[in-house]
Amino acid sequence: MFYFDWTMILLIPAVLLTFLAQGRVKSAFARYSQVPSRCGMTGEQVARRILDSNGLMDVPVGYVQGSLTDHYDPRSRDIKLSDDVYASNSVAAIAVAAHECGHALQHSHGYSLLVIRNTIAGPVSFVSMASWPLLIVGILLIQMGNWQTGNLLFNIGVIAFAAVVVFHLVTLPVELNASSRALKQLESEGIVAGEEIAGAKKVLSAAALTYVAALAMAVAQLLRLLLIRGRN
Repeated sequence: MFYFDWTMILLIPAVLLTFLAQGRVKSAFARYSQVPSRCGMTGEQVARRILDSNGLMDVPVGYVQGSLTDHYDPRSRDIKLSDDVYASNSVAAIAVAAHECGHALQHSHGYSLLVIRNTIAGPVSFVSMASWPLLIVGILLIQMGNWQTGNLLFNIGVIAFAAVVVFHLVTLPVELNASSRALKQLESEGIVAGEEIAGAKKVLSAAALTYVAALAMAVAQLLRLLLIRGRN
């Protein structure tokens, strides 16, 4: 079975990077969650200030349960901040809140890569769920001697998974750009100063590494599937 194929070695660097990224983001967020910002503003207040100063008074800032579940929803055009961010005045909280505002600014300015990501998100979610059943059934049929149908299903699965890689390729620069916008807003609004800027950068850089890891994992999986395809 290809689950135990030697090609799984290709996944090891991506898996290690994923663990590293998760560790870094948790460590950075935990560290700077203990550092109160000099401005004394909470994540919700920071988000509201950035949005209002950019003419986005109609974008609401709400609350969502969980840890690091913060997000901007382009469909409803609202920001949701998590337990550790909404009412916290820490450097980590205001950095995360500003990052979500970065997505709202992207949406408002018609940032092309965000438009592409929002457009393909639905279809990619569907093909992502369909890709692995197609791949597994294709391999089973090939092993049973039904080469034609097996290869057809496997090839469709590979194409479907390639769409996932494209999504991650688009997502990474979108997230990096949102963080860049966030830092500019925090500085221009005078919300952070001095070493607080460095702390906010560390939190956002650690978060960005998780998207790098996700892309690396997707690319490694695709390369592995292509090797399996060529062998069959």
